[in-house]
Amino acid sequence: MHTLLPFLLAMIATVVLLEMWASKLRIAYPILLVVAGLLISFIPGLPVVKINPDLIFFIFLPPLLFEAAWSVSFKEMKKWWRIISSFAFLVVFFTALTVAIVVNHFIPGFTLALGFLLGGIVSPPDAVSTGAITRFVRIPKSTSAILEGESLLNDASSLIIFRFALIAVSTGHFIWQQAALSFLWMIIGGVAIGLALAWIFVKAHKWLPTDAPSDIAFTLIEPYCMYWVAEQLHSSGVLAVVAGGLFMSSKRLFFLNSTSRIKGYSVWESFVFILNGIVFLIIGLELPEIVEGLRAHGTPLHTAIGYGVLVTFILILARMISAYTALVATIIFRPSVIPHASSRRRRLLMPLLLGWTGMRGVVSLAAALAIPVTLDNGTAFPERNLILFITFIAILLTLLVQGLTLPTFIKRSRLFDGIFAEDDSEVVSQRIKKELRHHSYEFLKNKHENEWKGHDGMQQLLHHWEEKTKASDDSWMDENIKTIFLEMLESQRQYLSKLNKDVTIDEEIIRTQLYQIDLEEERLRMI
Repeated sequence: MHTLLPFLLAMIATVVLLEMWASKLRIAYPILLVVAGLLISFIPGLPVVKINPDLIFFIFLPPLLFEAAWSVSFKEMKKWWRIISSFAFLVVFFTALTVAIVVNHFIPGFTLALGFLLGGIVSPPDAVSTGAITRFVRIPKSTSAILEGESLLNDASSLIIFRFALIAVSTGHFIWQQAALSFLWMIIGGVAIGLALAWIFVKAHKWLPTDAPSDIAFTLIEPYCMYWVAEQLHSSGVLAVVAGGLFMSSKRLFFLNSTSRIKGYSVWESFVFILNGIVFLIIGLELPEIVEGLRAHGTPLHTAIGYGVLVTFILILARMISAYTALVATIIFRPSVIPHASSRRRRLLMPLLLGWTGMRGVVSLAAALAIPVTLDNGTAFPERNLILFITFIAILLTLLVQGLTLPTFIKRSRLFDGIFAEDDSEVVSQRIKKELRHHSYEFLKNKHENEWKGHDGMQQLLHHWEEKTKASDDSWMDENIKTIFLEMLESQRQYLSKLNKDVTIDEEIIRTQLYQIDLEEERLRMI
């Protein structure tokens, strides 16, 4: 323990320093973390990082999925649900099937079940990598919404494939009827369990006398609870966390106060950043041990590298084919829903962009490490080290090849030229601010005329919002006026919530305004 703890603390420090360096170099930090982990692993005397395969999903996935569900725009997901669903389910299954067929044909000893197991592991693109890479280039909200929504759902679909393939490899047989029923229960049961527990958690936050620290502590354990309960009932813990997270995100204004939302945002941002960083470092740190396992099994390193390159090529090709197939189907059946496809050139390049955003990362590594070392009968799990090595190569190559070239591709293709002039979020944001000021003034004016006419403090507050200037002295803010001010802020939240129903308004703008209202409320409480 005394040896491992300093090493873990050093890992966290390394993650932070490499993220700073990545920002300075303007490249995605997962790329540097993977390479750094690989280089660090060659330092002699370092302890070997080992994680129990039974715990890998439970440690990393629930909080990462929960935070992603809170961050994604559910309104945008509904808007582009056809494209998101096709990439999250159909494309993942097509990719896993393609990988299974190819490796069964080219890799000796790989059965179709092992092929599907590998396909389920490497099929889902990584949301963290894509987000970290696209932060240095400007892309339309529709494109980012598709990528975020896909990454939230494709984890569930790929892990369902992984689970059934793992059962087939372990038992040696696969019964389609039972698999179909289990598949339905995993989906329906996972969503139902997640929504039911989320509803209970929302009520608990409202009924219990919680404060900001207890609210944040509850949100940290809630995704683990959703995942564990769903898994105990043989359903999908991933879908439970996603469904529950989306439900609680939509209700955040009703069961969390402004203090909990502001502090919780910072805590979760740091927590998820550390988790992601550690996982990407582990990707590199695990490689030497995986290579030793390959050598012990008698697989030459250059042969294993060739298999990894082959699988990576299949992943990229399958996603490209899927993207253009989706384009053709959309043009034929739903031409009106193609996002920003105002020109033929843009229509042809958009699937190429979506196809090139298939970087692999956290979920693929977690799934590969979750493969048991032995089968139920005690024999070694077939081709475990080779599957781990191929997964590492796929993660490394997609991060380096696609990750380093994606920003350049977006800039040089000039794919989004002219789009931001038509859809400038700053213009929309200024319009919403103006409407919100008008709404606030009308709210206070009505209060003044009906309840507080002649009150000096109320008159100053009304003048403050009429002129929108900051007073140098807050002594006029007595408890009565503070109460009205808080009522006004709550009225602003309700107004923004109604305004968010407009599908033409970017939800991120609404969330920014709500966050500023929370900050204003906190400032007011400190007066």
